[in-house]
Amino acid sequence: MYKYNDFDEAFVRERVSQFKAQVDRRIDGSLTEDEFKPFRLMNGLYLQLHAYMLRVAIPYGTLNGGQMRQLAYVAETFDKGYGHFTTRQNIQYNWPKLADVPVILEKLADVEMHAIQTSGNTIRNVTADHFAGAAGDEIADPRPIAELLRQWSTDHPEFQALPRKFKIAVSGATNDRAVLRAHDVAVQVVEQDGQRGYRIFVGGGLGRTPMIGKVLRDFLPEADLLPYVEAVVSVWNLLGRRDNKYKARIKITVHEHGIEEISRLVEDRFAEIRPTFSGVDQVILREIEAHFANPTYKTGSTDGFDAYKAANPAFRSWADTNLAAHKNPDYAIVSISLKAHGATPGDASADQMRMMAELAEKYGHNELRISHEQNVILPYVHKSDLPEIYNALRGVALATANIGLISDIIACPGMDYCALATARSIPIAQEIATRFDELKLEHEVGPLKIKISGCINACGHHHVGHIGILGLDRAGVENYQITLGGDHTENAAIGERAGPGFSADEIIPAIERLVLGYLDIRRDADETFIQAYRRLGAQPFKNILYPEKAAQNAA
Repeated sequence: MYKYNDFDEAFVRERVSQFKAQVDRRIDGSLTEDEFKPFRLMNGLYLQLHAYMLRVAIPYGTLNGGQMRQLAYVAETFDKGYGHFTTRQNIQYNWPKLADVPVILEKLADVEMHAIQTSGNTIRNVTADHFAGAAGDEIADPRPIAELLRQWSTDHPEFQALPRKFKIAVSGATNDRAVLRAHDVAVQVVEQDGQRGYRIFVGGGLGRTPMIGKVLRDFLPEADLLPYVEAVVSVWNLLGRRDNKYKARIKITVHEHGIEEISRLVEDRFAEIRPTFSGVDQVILREIEAHFANPTYKTGSTDGFDAYKAANPAFRSWADTNLAAHKNPDYAIVSISLKAHGATPGDASADQMRMMAELAEKYGHNELRISHEQNVILPYVHKSDLPEIYNALRGVALATANIGLISDIIACPGMDYCALATARSIPIAQEIATRFDELKLEHEVGPLKIKISGCINACGHHHVGHIGILGLDRAGVENYQITLGGDHTENAAIGERAGPGFSADEIIPAIERLVLGYLDIRRDADETFIQAYRRLGAQPFKNILYPEKAAQNAA
């Protein structure tokens, strides 16, 4: 993991000191809320429906046990005892008092954490594949370049007042676990003719105008990454719309000008600024890479894991769903579900955070990851330690065996917290999870991605859900649209709207009808929902959702 150097430490402390002065001025009335707003947004502080909300960065989703334990301390001391992990690999505190925020930021700085650029029209927290460094399909760990991008973008003088927010994702694997094509810019490690480099995507994004990112460069040499990304942002900074915030994102710029013209402008700008980098970025990258060496792997027999799995059905179920293959065959990647049936997706209590910190320190080489799917990952676990981890997780309600299943739902905070939301997300996610737990059908249904957003901003990624749910306000009444066939992986696709929306009372029966109908029309038990949808097309699923209309058409 990356460790702060003297510059990092001094920079973060200075920002905390500056913000403390700004908070003091807001409290004594020297600043109005409108005057205070740009200062608080630069430091991750939002004003939501009921209170301020502090969004803390977890760069590329990586943190250690001490950092997780400090997050627990903040939750318990300054909030209501829990935190909410987001699809941007951040954590949000929904109830801090304004006067406490500088103290919280000081406590975070003690463990090399901050809230800088987690909001505002700037380059946001750089996200990454949550299996980075551990996955067998990986060409290279992408976190060093994520850290390089973080250092380059933090307080970059040219990019602190962009047309809109700007999001970057990185991956070093062939399978996309970072939702690359839904980002403003995405970087994927690739190899060509024996040389390692990057495929660059541009113009992805969800929200009110969802678009799949396009390939801007199929192969970019390693040494050119930073000046090339700077060229992309620089071109957009000049071209991007500032007259209409709904058309300001780079996806709209790419759409309006065309990928060929954007490519020409970027290449021209890249040629102009490339000589100014003179290799210093590569020197910094080499220094960063030293922080991300593989851990010293534990050796020993894994027979105990196999025996425990054979003897314990509950553990076997958990292992089948919550473990992923590791590049070291004696190890496993553990996904800890924050989606217990009926719980709020992405929430973790202080006690749960402390337990995850303890497990990371004792069994996981002191490393944790936050996934964009709002779960927590132990990326390095020797198989012999899995029974102890499972039993410890059971003790704090974190051993739900549902990763990738129907109750492993992505959901934004919705109208329970967010000032922008037009409908509730959390109760819908809770009811779906509870209902299918009652039906005992989760494992029969198999892999299925449900994603829920409480407004068109799509923080719940509903556009790329196999089943997406979008909550809207229809004349003061919550209404939920369903989209079908979305995909966040390397086969990225935007879901198709199925038809008219459903009321809050109707949406759970509609989802139940849809999923049970899928079980009737799939080819066999191995055909997943998304595979059946691609084979059969949308119409059979629409017929299931809207039986009266299907009957009318048949007549």
